[in-house]
Amino acid sequence: MTSSKPCNTTKALFPSALPPGKSVDYLPDKTIFSQGDECKAVHYIRQGVVKLVLVSKRGRSGVLGFLGRGDFFGEGCISGHANYGTSAIAVVASTILEIDRKKMIEIIEKEPHVCTQFINYLLSRNHRIEQDLIDHLFNSSEKRLARALLLLTEYEKGNENLSIIQRVNQDTLAEMVGTTRPRVNFFMNKFRKLGYIHYDHNGGLEVYQSLSKILR
Repeated sequence: MTSSKPCNTTKALFPSALPPGKSVDYLPDKTIFSQGDECKAVHYIRQGVVKLVLVSKRGRSGVLGFLGRGDFFGEGCISGHANYGTSAIAVVASTILEIDRKKMIEIIEKEPHVCTQFINYLLSRNHRIEQDLIDHLFNSSEKRLARALLLLTEYEKGNENLSIIQRVNQDTLAEMVGTTRPRVNFFMNKFRKLGYIHYDHNGGLEVYQSLSKILR
């Protein structure tokens, strides 16, 4: 399985075609909205990484996916949902544009090209989430970790003064992959020995595209 990449369709939408919104900065682990909150706005990630978390009626929680720069979330409010169906939490320091639902609906109705691009984006993002599910169901934790690292390097592109890959620790990687921290540490050491990743003297991490060989 090849590595899926973040959708790029929103780059044509933002910022000129989108209505003005409120830009909010979130520190790592801060909740952007909680499951069940009133759905008032569509959110767009200008910088950073956000995870979507779902809690079942029995109280069990699970991470549905991770989104990065150029992704929308909370768009259910424009389709009539009164409340957010998931919680959204910043993984690293993130800048989020909040667009009022009425303004978003208005531009979608008035600008056919924006509507088309937005629909294409949602289809592309949903396909990526499906690939995430397939990845968790059928791939080994080693392949899932390699895919997560490659995805984070894609999210990092275009982020000003923010090194995402440096700020995601092994506990977060374990959560992304659905495994334990010791397993993540084991595979990170393996990737390093194979020359697929590199740690500098300050503990910084660099991920090389050769890591994609793990996915073959």
